[in-house]
Amino acid sequence: MTQMAKGGNLPVPAEALQVAVTWQQGPGVPDVDVSALLLDAAGRVRSDADLVFYNQPAHPSGTVRHLGKGQGAGGASADWLWLDLAAVEPGVDRVVVAASADAGTFGQIPLLDVRVALPAGQPVASFAIDDASTETAFVFGEFYRRNGAWKFRAVGQGYDSGLAGLATDFGITVEDEPGAQAPTPPTPPMPRAPAPAPAPLTTMDPDQLLAAELAASFPAFVHQGTGKQRVTCPPNLPPGGRVVVEIECRDSISVHVDSCDAYGRSDRDLLSAYEDEVHGRSVAMVPQDRPLSLLVRADTSWTLRVLPLGHARRLHHSLNGRGPDLLLYEGGAGVLSFVHQGESNFAVWHHIRSTLPDMPEDEEDLLVNEVGRLDVLAPVQRPGLLRIEADGPWRVGVGG
Repeated sequence: MTQMAKGGNLPVPAEALQVAVTWQQGPGVPDVDVSALLLDAAGRVRSDADLVFYNQPAHPSGTVRHLGKGQGAGGASADWLWLDLAAVEPGVDRVVVAASADAGTFGQIPLLDVRVALPAGQPVASFAIDDASTETAFVFGEFYRRNGAWKFRAVGQGYDSGLAGLATDFGITVEDEPGAQAPTPPTPPMPRAPAPAPAPLTTMDPDQLLAAELAASFPAFVHQGTGKQRVTCPPNLPPGGRVVVEIECRDSISVHVDSCDAYGRSDRDLLSAYEDEVHGRSVAMVPQDRPLSLLVRADTSWTLRVLPLGHARRLHHSLNGRGPDLLLYEGGAGVLSFVHQGESNFAVWHHIRSTLPDMPEDEEDLLVNEVGRLDVLAPVQRPGLLRIEADGPWRVGVGG
């Protein structure tokens, strides 16, 4: 790994990368909230959608995502971003990694740095911030294009004016509120809003249950491992709720993720993939009475993430993908179109949350189950999750 100095730059691979801003948490230490800004050649955002952060965790292009907080190297606190440089839109010239300090300054935050790594955890670069003082917002670094390739620059620029100063520099319109210490852009809203308390299970229909689950939030759980390993998730996941399970792995013959029963035995197949490079997603139900336990089986190193259900990709018009994935369909009764360009099995399940106390698992409707290339239509009756198993490129669309 290259330890960078302020102002330095180095080439980075044009592929999927994970970025962690890490720090040492402790009494009186402010929390750190990380964001990414996608900028054009003039150094400005093109719209509010080019700001990715905890209230807007995925860019519409799918190339930049905020994964949330978890544990970094050596037990440090970390806030994670994921980006796929090879797929970043041509109109984007830079991707800036920034952060704000919650109710404090960056000078109060020890062991602050930013780390760039490959999906399997191999380190690429690290940049330590050792000169912070009164800043309330900070630009850690930026990924930028140069002669058709990507580089990372260690920036280390702070803002005493907080989010307002940082946002204004990049073209975000900021509205001041009387007495507010950290003005924020009107869209999307920057202040953390407490999630509404969910209604009791028996009083909610499946659509209300889905909305309540999407509003739930918790720090992302990130775990790196090799080969076959059982992973126990932290107890802060919502009991009885559904979560996104994401796996990244490269150069493995096959990758499998199963949920486990109370005895640690494989209980339910969540995801299976047989490609050289896997970045797949599925859904898991958190047990009511114990932490979620997952069994990962692969031949090489992998990175496992457990994320709030709101991190599922939203299907509004059409989405392209490859391999296993999890989509959120929020429309009503209608018809979905499915195109698969792989050679093996292509299956799609429509998950609807059960409201019956004696049947907590999802109701699953198998929409598609075919082998090889296909172009088919399938009806859906209401909003829900679409769990996709595939071995190659695919496209899902709303309407015929």
